[in-house]
Amino acid sequence: MSSKIAIVDYGMGNLHSVERALRHAAGEADVYLASDVAAIEKADRIVFPGQGAMPDCMRNLQRSGLLEAVLRAADSKPLLGVCVGEQMLMQRSEEGDVPCLGIFPGTVRKFAGPQFAVNLQEQSDTAMAVVQHEARPLKVPHMGWSRVKQARPHALWEGIPDNAYFYFVHSYYVEPMDATLSVGETLYGVNFTCAVARENIFAVQFHPEKSAEIGLRLYRNFVNWNI
Repeated sequence: MSSKIAIVDYGMGNLHSVERALRHAAGEADVYLASDVAAIEKADRIVFPGQGAMPDCMRNLQRSGLLEAVLRAADSKPLLGVCVGEQMLMQRSEEGDVPCLGIFPGTVRKFAGPQFAVNLQEQSDTAMAVVQHEARPLKVPHMGWSRVKQARPHALWEGIPDNAYFYFVHSYYVEPMDATLSVGETLYGVNFTCAVARENIFAVQFHPEKSAEIGLRLYRNFVNWNI
């Protein structure tokens, strides 16, 4: 009997690109979008994506009626969080100062500091000219290909070289309180955690579905992951 893989559909995220990539990677597995509790509960594996502002994601998850089903699934089933789906596993986010699911102890932080670009629309023409003549700061959001350092071995890294490139689009990142949760790190102005894992949960800030063959390999590893 083929494995059933549910992609949690609470109205946030580019779900169809995730679905296409998973179908390509999953072989005979039954991959489907899950917008009701029963569809999540019958699944063997859960993919929990997210895209957009954290307050909207948490609000939509609550309104969809799927929040408790996701928490129950996270107790025992293999679960892969993607992008904001990783951030939502933390306790709180600086984006809107909202509580998250609290599965992992930690906070979602915004890229901040002199190494990052400020909002030029809020500056005077003079200040803009100064910025343009100084060393170019890093842009926020962090968008594009960056290397991922594997902080510790994990089954989902199998066949993926250390320091491989993955595709990112984000302005916030997770800061877990427990350093052992971090299984992947990326340097972008600061060295930040881009992958977390514990027991049956693995979650990443980058987009495997946009990361070419390396991303598909991570999805295949998730499909074959025996916890």
